[in-house]
Formats: sequence, C-alpha cells, structure tokens
Amino acid sequence: MREVRIALLEADVSLSAAKAFVANVKAKAVGENVVHSLTPAQTVIKIVHDELTELLGGAQARLQFADAPPSVIMLVGLQGSGKTTHAGKLALHLKEQGRRAMMVAADVYRPAAVEQLQTLGKQIELPVFEKSGADPVAIAREGLAEAKRLGLSTVIIDTAGRLQIDEALMVELERIKEAVRPKEILMVADAMTGQEAANVAKGFHDRLGLTGVVLTKMDGDSRGGAALSIYHASSAPIKFIGVGEKLSALEPFHPDRLASRILGMGDVLTLIERTQSVYSAEQAKELEQKFLKQQFTLDDFLAQLRTVRKMGSFGDILKMIPGMQRALPKNFEVDESQIGKVEAIICSMTRRERTNPSVLNGSRRKRIAGGSGTNVADVNRLIKQFDEAKVMMKKMGGVKKGKLPSKLHYHP
Repeated sequence: MREVRIALLEADVSLSAAKAFVANVKAKAVGENVVHSLTPAQTVIKIVHDELTELLGGAQARLQFADAPPSVIMLVGLQGSGKTTHAGKLALHLKEQGRRAMMVAADVYRPAAVEQLQTLGKQIELPVFEKSGADPVAIAREGLAEAKRLGLSTVIIDTAGRLQIDEALMVELERIKEAVRPKEILMVADAMTGQEAANVAKGFHDRLGLTGVVLTKMDGDSRGGAALSIYHASSAPIKFIGVGEKLSALEPFHPDRLASRILGMGDVLTLIERTQSVYSAEQAKELEQKFLKQQFTLDDFLAQLRTVRKMGSFGDILKMIPGMQRALPKNFEVDESQIGKVEAIICSMTRRERTNPSVLNGSRRKRIAGGSGTNVADVNRLIKQFDEAKVMMKKMGGVKKGKLPSKLHYHP
C-alpha cells in the first residue's frame, strides 16, 4: 500500500484523495479471501485497481442530450486550459456521430478567441455564431436562437476564462447558465496542473454544478492523477480526454483504463483502438505474408513508420504498454527528430535501393547521407538495424511456417 500511495502521489493525485483512497482499500483488503490463482500482493493490487476505477466514476460517462433539440453544452475553465480548441474537437466528435453542432463565441475578452473559433469552424465545416461588442449572455442567448432556426441538434458555448477563479467570472457564467439552461456544463482542465485542478474543479462545481470534465494534455507526461483529484473534489465525471493537438485527438474517457495508467500498468485497449483506426486487418495480413516470404523492404518499413506516427507520439505509445512505464528511465523521452531522420534517409534512396539494400556501396551511402542531411554513419546504422530485423523475421517465420499468432492481425 505504501507503493500504491507513492504511485498515486507521483501521478499528481492530491494528498487528501490519496490518503482517503488508501484507507478505503485497506478496509476492503483486510480479511479478503485470496483468489486461488493470485498471490496476496496481486489480490491487493486487484482491489486497488477496482477501487480506483470506481473512484474515477466506475463506468464510462456519456454526454446527455435534451429531449427537444438543440442540446446546449457549456464549456468553462481557466484561461489557457484549451476551451476554444476543445470546443472544435467536441464539435467534430459529435459531427462524426451524426450530430451537427453550432459553436458560439461567448469569450469576448481574450484577443483572437473569436477568430480562433471561426478558423476551427471552417476546418470542420460547422457554423460559428459571433456578435461583435455584445454581452456574452446576449451572445449565448442569440446563438441558441439561431441554432433553433437552422435546425441544429447541438450548441457548444465557448465561455471566457480567467487566470484564476474570481467573482466577476462566476457571475457571468451563472447568467449564461440561467439564459440558455445547458444540458451539460463541462469544465476543461489541464492534466498537467495536477493537484491544483481539484481546487479549480471544486470552485466551478460549487457555483455552477458541473456535469462533467474534459481533461486535456493527456498525451504528455501526466499519468492522469488530476482526474482522480477532480472527481474526489467535485464528483464531476471525466467524459473526454484530449490526447494531442489535432482536432481528432479527443477520446471518450474510460475509468478502468486510466486506473491502469495511474498505477503504471499500461493502457492496451486504447493502444489497440488507435491501431485499428489507422491499420486494417487486410493490411496486417499483407504485411504478415511479406514477413514470412522475406519480402519486407525499406518501402514497407517507411509505410509502417508513417502509420504508427498517425497514432500519436512514440513516447505516448510506449507508455500504454504494460510494465513499460516502470521499465523506462524516469525522464525517458523518445527523440522524435531521430524518427524524422530515418524517414529522410529512406526517402533519399532510389526505388531499387529501398527494395534491395545490398546494392548500397560506399558512394551510394555517401549520396544518400548528403541528400537526407545526415552522415554516412546514420545511413550505416539504419541499414544494419534493418538487416538485423530481417534476420529476426526469418527466425519467426521458421518457428511456424503457417500463420503468425492471430493477435498480430490486430496490432502487428
């Protein structure tokens, strides 16, 4: 339990939430029958994981929609938390589900906030309502009326933020809430703020009654302890997490997966989902055949590299693998520039060289290094690693000449 408490604190869970959690788990663990197939320590970890999942909301919390459209979703939060960007992400997410949304620019204080929302609207081809010089409450009210006129199903209101919670901000948000009666009030919170996020959530919840939270920057170093602190302080469930800069980088929140991430146990399900979103079973089968027949080329390697990059940063992907969080050095970071260097080297080769690297003599390697902005040692290193990988593939093919394990069809 001491290790669990340390894991929670390292994941930026507030001290009060960590203490309460540990005490609760101790009470449940005392006298617990040891599962036949598990050691006592594993039984305790299972109780910890289950309790942590329950503390994060238990089940996935979904958006609630009004019986009579349009449903109003009001985004609140401190300045810099990412409200405007996540208004666009949420609108795109709803559009993909068949719900057309209008975004309402009710932040009249931050420079360029309105222009930013308009730009996002053009990118995802959804309408944005704005009215220069008007009161934010009037903008929200008129935006709702316009959405009704257009027959849209959802209205997303981007409200103003402050560097910290103050009375003027809260009064304005309360007036907007009264004017449009939102079905959802979502607080956008930065996961990197750690324990402070709990205090902010409590402040907003006490005055507005939060229905949920969008936790941003979950693609960074944060292991998500802010989620536990927020839920402990406000009982507002996490509904979405932001996992990147792209507008498509918004994912529904799964408590059980974040529980594993906080405890350093990885997040395999999310990794598989991301893989399947960019990689089909047909592609996997085709690649498998190339492995078995020794036909895997540098062209194929380049295609794989680009596919994996669509899933997010390599560092983020590594942390989803069970045990990897603990195995990696504390401040480990993947140098994404090295990946770009590999791509440049392969792109500087001719088609014949990519298909048959054995033709790469000294002069060819020198030419490739010059064309890719690298040196000959970098080219030599890549070719050596590729040759070693082919040897490993040959051994794998020799173990079983039929098929590779079926799991490789889904995450090769």
